[in-house]
Amino acid sequence: MAGPGTDPDDKYEILTWSLFGEAIKELAASVAASGYQPDIILAIARGGLIPAGTLGYMLSVKNTFTMNVEYCTGVDERLDVPVILPPYLDLVDLEDRQFLVVDDVADTGHTLEMVQAFCAPKVAEVRTAVLYHKPQSVFRPDYVWRRTDRWILFPWSSEDPVAQPKQGGAAVPEK
Repeated sequence: MAGPGTDPDDKYEILTWSLFGEAIKELAASVAASGYQPDIILAIARGGLIPAGTLGYMLSVKNTFTMNVEYCTGVDERLDVPVILPPYLDLVDLEDRQFLVVDDVADTGHTLEMVQAFCAPKVAEVRTAVLYHKPQSVFRPDYVWRRTDRWILFPWSSEDPVAQPKQGGAAVPEK
């Protein structure tokens, strides 16, 4: 019999909205228990938006930034390397700030590794938090709710979209 968060065939890790509520509380509690007090939470869009916003409330951090990174393009389909998309994050005058970078999953770890490397020289400290960490990840996040090797079905992305992307798929019109 499968436990909570897995399907009966053990093929998927299923995160329901209810389980997300429990997961994010536990993740926030682990950050707080470590004594780390971020000044800014940086969400890796799109998967990290909902976890980051929720952690912001739970950790009493009002300053939240977003960094758009494209890497995963489908089930086990990726670009060769993660790509930062516009608008680009400006980290001017933040050298004394502590960042918590948040994403939904560290699958390969390349996105988190790139974002941490981008932020680290410009801020006081960068730590990372994810809901899920996969064993093949090249990056080890500081805070993890659960480890799995299954494909994860998130409540915010497991249903088909109600609208199709713009032709060309560009998030921002090119100039």
